[in-house]
Amino acid sequence: MRTLPEDSDFYAGIARQVGEQRTLRGLSQRELAELCGTTQSAIARLESGVRPPRLDTLLRLAAALDCDLEVTLRPRTRPHTARRTP
Repeated sequence: MRTLPEDSDFYAGIARQVGEQRTLRGLSQRELAELCGTTQSAIARLESGVRPPRLDTLLRLAAALDCDLEVTLRPRTRPHTARRTP
């Protein structure tokens, strides 16, 4: 997966949210990793925001943190209308 420079803020935001939710619940990275079926180092990498997380990983994290995961697709520009040919 190619990561664009403008995506780094997006991934950093996800990383921040995971860290905040983990901390709010009083979990260590190791404890969260055990709940998700992954390793502490994987949680550390995710929370660093260096690599984009996979959707299945986010779903497991949301479940472990008792959170809803929301994904929204919003157009960046005005959508094109479909042209009909007579």
